[in-house]
Amino acid sequence: MSLRENYQFQFTDEKSNVLTFQLEHSEVIARVFVLENDMVRVLMSKGDQLEVKKTWLVAPGMDDVSFEGRDRLDLSPFSLPAYKFQDQGSHCTVETEKLKLHIDLNGFKITWFSKNSDGNEQQIAADRNTQAYNFDGSLGEGNFHYLQRTLDEQYFGLGEKSGETDRHGKRYRMLSIDPMGYDAQHTDPLYKHIPFYITRSTQTGLSFGIFYDNMAQSIFDMGNEMDNYHGWYRYYQSMAGDLDYYVILGPEVKDVVKKYSWLTGKTIFAPKWSFGYSGSTMTYTDAPDAQDQLKKFIEECEEHDILCDSFQLSSGYTSIEDKRYVFNWNTDKFPDAKGFINEYHEKGVRLCANIKPALLKDHPLFNELKEEKMFILNDKGEVEMAQFWDEVGAYIDFTNEESIKWWKQKVTEQLLEYGIDSTWNDNNEFEIWAKNAVCSGFGEETNFENVRALQPLLMMKASYEAQKEFAPEIRPYLISRSGSPGMQRYVQTWSGDNYTSWKSLKYNIKMGIGLSLSGIYNIGHDIGGFSGPAPEPELLVRWIQNGIFHPRFTIHSWNDDKSVNVPWMYEETTGLIRDLIKFRHRIIPYLYTALYKAHEKYEPIIRPTFYEFEADEKTFKENDDFMLGESMLVASVVEKGQRERSVYLPKYEGGWYDFHTSNWYEGGQTVSIPAPLEYNPLLIKAGSIIPVNDADASFTDKEKDERGFLLFPAKKSGSTSYELYEDDGISANYQENHTIISVQMDADQEAIKVSYKVEGEYKLSYDTLRFYLPENEQRKLYINGEELTKNSSYVVKL
Repeated sequence: MSLRENYQFQFTDEKSNVLTFQLEHSEVIARVFVLENDMVRVLMSKGDQLEVKKTWLVAPGMDDVSFEGRDRLDLSPFSLPAYKFQDQGSHCTVETEKLKLHIDLNGFKITWFSKNSDGNEQQIAADRNTQAYNFDGSLGEGNFHYLQRTLDEQYFGLGEKSGETDRHGKRYRMLSIDPMGYDAQHTDPLYKHIPFYITRSTQTGLSFGIFYDNMAQSIFDMGNEMDNYHGWYRYYQSMAGDLDYYVILGPEVKDVVKKYSWLTGKTIFAPKWSFGYSGSTMTYTDAPDAQDQLKKFIEECEEHDILCDSFQLSSGYTSIEDKRYVFNWNTDKFPDAKGFINEYHEKGVRLCANIKPALLKDHPLFNELKEEKMFILNDKGEVEMAQFWDEVGAYIDFTNEESIKWWKQKVTEQLLEYGIDSTWNDNNEFEIWAKNAVCSGFGEETNFENVRALQPLLMMKASYEAQKEFAPEIRPYLISRSGSPGMQRYVQTWSGDNYTSWKSLKYNIKMGIGLSLSGIYNIGHDIGGFSGPAPEPELLVRWIQNGIFHPRFTIHSWNDDKSVNVPWMYEETTGLIRDLIKFRHRIIPYLYTALYKAHEKYEPIIRPTFYEFEADEKTFKENDDFMLGESMLVASVVEKGQRERSVYLPKYEGGWYDFHTSNWYEGGQTVSIPAPLEYNPLLIKAGSIIPVNDADASFTDKEKDERGFLLFPAKKSGSTSYELYEDDGISANYQENHTIISVQMDADQEAIKVSYKVEGEYKLSYDTLRFYLPENEQRKLYINGEELTKNSSYVVKL
């Protein structure tokens, strides 16, 4: 059949919320799965057999998925609601309480409608009229899905893409590579494979998400390409695998984000220490006296009173001469590795060790894995060699059970038994380009392209299992650079090896928002810039000011001049940076509760302002602001020399407080607020209740924990509440052993009345609570019915 001929489908079967259609004179089958009232799936295949029979990316409400994956046709995690189906010959309709599909059986072109509670319908999407799918290969190589496009649409998501938050008019490759020193405004592709985005209509205000459960490299054209023969369109193309997509109705952006996050699995609940400052640099471990350099780092932390909770050990510790060999300890650089690790632990600093999934051809263990066929191979059964750093090597095949066992054993023997606390899964983009590369596929050999994005996911899962099995009583913390949907079940991530520039600071913020809108919540960036020149003092300070408001807070570098990005890099800014890190330490209770909400309620930690205030169209204008949780509006300074910051305050009845000056502003306006080098502009939504660690921490006494609440009451009247999550910060039994402190705040013209209650099994490490009001607040404060006299704060005994 050519492009212009008929692609006529016939309805053939309806069973267990699955509707099946057959293309005439062809093996092509289309299936529609009614999963939820607001979620419908479409799957195209040639016959009943799928290219990839399992899914690892779809894990509804799950913490984990087995190495072998889930049956792609297993619908048991879904509610499978009642629906209406009508076959009207030339077309069919499918209706749930919230969605309606009109399927033109000539070409299987679907038009999607949202339904409100009154039954009114509004179109949200439609397949391209001329041809939407690549049934016979006439559109080119791989799977295609063409959708109509309108100029009033906005597109958000696709993970950590460069450029603006709205992806409309751009074209992206979904392919994981290692673009060290990338341009954060323009470079594409980057590190991660996130085939999901949100469409929002500015006309109707309705949003929906579309997720392609496919692990091959792909293209997302969001209106960059134009062709007069086809009208306005956008398209998805994958180079292998199956066309299997989920449509998720909002109606708001936040609804789509949370439902998609649920669909791909829960965010891992990392230990509390992972929120502390984490040091890192390639320079120390590349040095011939690496152990001495690292000892000096921890001594300088103590000397400058820099709170440091962990250090990320770059791959130089594995070197033999000038190359890197995973699971090898260079004993010249580290003559006493276990002693070095113990010294860090004695100072309260944990260690995260870098590991890589490829073995260079002269790795001491290369032949062992080659003989056991643990590498990714070609179709002749030979090891598939690929470029890796400054040499060639082979990637471990994580769809091979023996490879997984070997990996877990090495993580345990070479890292965990030494005392290493965490694995940093790096350089795991699996850059294999041969079309005949194959993977074991757990006994069902498959082309590498079918499972390209699966390899990094299973690598981090293997590391995760090794850590869990070694220390089952504690929650594991892992890091990974590459990944796909589902990576949030195992790791924290970051935006890779950024370039040192003001532009990177600005556009990394947008990358983080892209990840957050794509279900990847525990994120951050290399503070100060990883690649290129050393940051000037002002840039370093501004980058740290931005970084303290991200879940991952790591200063990392490999500067061209061999200098190292550390808090004491410049004498004139050391005091400022010390105070910023202490401020970060102070807000960890707020961050930790936000992570718990991400884990339990699928809520992002970092959010664009439109996530919270979608009714305010001005929040969709491109900006450099973001929300941390639901209360903090962070207005980072991203321009050199700027000492005032213009920020749009979303429409909100209660208004906004400037955290640093206590000035109150009405919402729905752009204001100019002070932005001295000493602090980052920060606005607090009125009505907010923010928990803080009130202890006066120092490097030698950073475990102290006292609790305070910063109160930002409504100016006139209003009621708000907050639930603080508390546990010991590390135990795996947190579900059974935690405590919630619920705080209610009611304000009127005369008084602010606060009540709290404590519920749960965990014994709190403190016995008092302090409450703080803005400096210029004159109303009386009542705590659990008792009027308190103001000193610097209001203190109550638990």
